[in-house]
Amino acid sequence: MGKSKQVGNHKSGKKKHIAKTWKTKRRTKDLDQIHADMIPGNAAKLLKQEVDYDVTGSAQHYCLHCARYFVDLKTMKEHFKTKVHKKRLKKLREEPYTQAEAERAAGMGSYIPHKTIEVHTQQVEENMD
Repeated sequence: MGKSKQVGNHKSGKKKHIAKTWKTKRRTKDLDQIHADMIPGNAAKLLKQEVDYDVTGSAQHYCLHCARYFVDLKTMKEHFKTKVHKKRLKKLREEPYTQAEAERAAGMGSYIPHKTIEVHTQQVEENMD
């Protein structure tokens, strides 16, 4: 006979699932939330925010599609050329999943294929500095 493995003794108050904590630490907005932000009324509010010194770049340089703040205009323009931004634009072309689509998939209606949405990088004003 061998030793039996004891599990769960001597709990020291540590969090059991530390990996879950790390995964949610840098969590960004989901695609459906970004689609809601891309509505013209919401987009105007996000792109023309008041100065907030607690946010990176005083909340003046915001990428609408990636939901990220940038320090200055130059950094934001460089971000627009990156692979991360281009992949996000490609993901945003697909229409968000809705409850009606879930019901159709379950057999409660006829199938309607996904619609694609034309998404372009936001326009940048040069006089933002």
